[in-house]
Amino acid sequence: MIHQTTIDSVYEAIRLEEVIGDFVQLKKSGSNYKGLSPFSEERTPSFMVSPVKQIWKDFSSGKGGNAVAFLMEHEHFTYPEAIKYLAKKYNIEVEETEQTDEQKVQADERESMYLVSEYANTFFQNILHKTEQGKAIGLTYFKERGFTTETITKFGLGYSPDTWDAMTSEAIKKGYQLEFLEKTGLTIVKGEKQFDRFKGRVMFPIQSLSGRVLGFGGRILTNEKKAAKYLNSPESDIYHKSKVLYGIYHAKQAIAKEDNCFLVEGYTDVIQFHQTGVTNVVSSSGTALTPDQIRLINRLTKNITVLFDGDAAGMRAAIRGIDLILEQGMNVKVCSFPEGEDPDSFAKQNSLEELTTYLNDNAQDFIRFKASILEKESKNDPIKKAELVRDMVHSIAKIPDVIKREIYVQECARIMEVSEEVLFNTLAQILKTDQKDQKTSQKTQALQVVKEEATPKAPKVDEKYELERKIIEILLLYGQEQEEFEDLVLKEDEDGELALEPEIFSAKVFEKIYLDLQEDEVEFANDQFKEIYAILITKFQQEESFKVDAFMQQVAPEIASEITTILMNEERHSLHRWVDMEIHVKKKTVSIAQYTSDVILNLRRILVAEKIQHILSQIASGTIEIEEAVKSEIVDYNALKRLLASKLSRVVLSK
Repeated sequence: MIHQTTIDSVYEAIRLEEVIGDFVQLKKSGSNYKGLSPFSEERTPSFMVSPVKQIWKDFSSGKGGNAVAFLMEHEHFTYPEAIKYLAKKYNIEVEETEQTDEQKVQADERESMYLVSEYANTFFQNILHKTEQGKAIGLTYFKERGFTTETITKFGLGYSPDTWDAMTSEAIKKGYQLEFLEKTGLTIVKGEKQFDRFKGRVMFPIQSLSGRVLGFGGRILTNEKKAAKYLNSPESDIYHKSKVLYGIYHAKQAIAKEDNCFLVEGYTDVIQFHQTGVTNVVSSSGTALTPDQIRLINRLTKNITVLFDGDAAGMRAAIRGIDLILEQGMNVKVCSFPEGEDPDSFAKQNSLEELTTYLNDNAQDFIRFKASILEKESKNDPIKKAELVRDMVHSIAKIPDVIKREIYVQECARIMEVSEEVLFNTLAQILKTDQKDQKTSQKTQALQVVKEEATPKAPKVDEKYELERKIIEILLLYGQEQEEFEDLVLKEDEDGELALEPEIFSAKVFEKIYLDLQEDEVEFANDQFKEIYAILITKFQQEESFKVDAFMQQVAPEIASEITTILMNEERHSLHRWVDMEIHVKKKTVSIAQYTSDVILNLRRILVAEKIQHILSQIASGTIEIEEAVKSEIVDYNALKRLLASKLSRVVLSK
């Protein structure tokens, strides 16, 4: 277990925007930061980070919390893993106490698979650098590819010995279970026999955005016809090849900084680019590009430049990926290399300046790229030209942004020397065909809605729920604040008549709330708010200072999540840029005392009204009879209702 002093040091050192900034492209928004949700598919920001409160909130998925909660949600870390990750990031030494046998047993399956993968990665690297076979075969291969020792170490490259079960046997000796070696795909089990999947291959570890080893790619160095040249780990609970990009861990910061991502095909393309100095590059690892991989890039930048080999196969691969990228609302450019060259060989033969210049000069948007194909393939063939133009319009139809679509149509018309009217008509036909099923479905649903209810009612607001939520919010934000409260109290005047008179008193906000709710014996209707309220009041009564981030470390995850939602609710407004539209949201801090009093009075008003309604319902149903005591109770509640209304400056008509 990690010692509490380490945990405290980590929380003191954390800068939330830095931690999340490693995974999500954040932009300043007032005192906060905003970005695209890393948990859902979206094109407008709904993800907010508050450096002041040290919490984040994703309004599209409802998730939220502190830095540790983000790592646990985004990277599927356990709590100790998240702490260790942050300790490493902020150069904090981790002090641990020895785990009990029971705690070791509680390690979940995913964690066991991660541990096995990390062990295998270390094993392959040791074989590469410390054994004669590894040096002679694996290291020689990497050196021949032009990789330096520094580059080999940076990417954790390794070698799997050309023996049947070298890694498996060693892992089992070290205490790793065969079950997890098999589940990660590192070991193939057939009956009583086990052997290494990657036997005799140079190894490329595939890492997550945070640097965790998810799986491996292995390249065979012999000319065996039956063996695949490249072999990847099979799908597992921790490795989904359609959701992973090779090199994303090493490239993420450069991608966000450069606001562009170079997309290549192979492992060595990525590594050679890095070694040359272009680090904002990732690979789809030899698999066809997928929407999940594109969305992974979309968290860091809206711009992708697809790099491909100068041969026909490379060109086809680039064309396949373009439409997928456009569908995600991203900007795509394409850059090809001279015939016979690929990103690996070109980067190897050129300096950083030469490579950068070439990429800048030759990257073109997809319209110009497809137009350049015309010159090579169609020449004076009008049929091929028509097919290409239609293909270009099909790609334009994938773009979700209407303005971008129109601009690309105009550009296509200019380059291909075709009238805009013809292209717009073609685009309309394509969109109509693509959306036919969707429109039919929507029309059916619309008719059903009209049939069932011509004028749907607006959803009813649960006023009591909202007020209870506001009380929790006030306690979290201002609980320890000392405020001057004004209250109206009944006092006798000179004639002996009762009248409401203002009275000023000083109290902490939590004391005001606690005493007022105690006076009416108010109990929260929402169970979670009730639990949070009880914890907070106890905290305020026992401790002099209160910090939200420290408090969230001490409560259950579901309570921490609800607290985050409450605290970040106000920040949600800034996502809509209301200030830019001259709509200014009044800050609660202008009058904490007045705001607190109004919320409490409104809650008390609702509860009194409910009590009166409950008594009247009992009378109407015959449950109770109208006796003097009941009449007196109704009169008292109505008097209290009028008193509360007076305090709220409301007019209430007595029944």
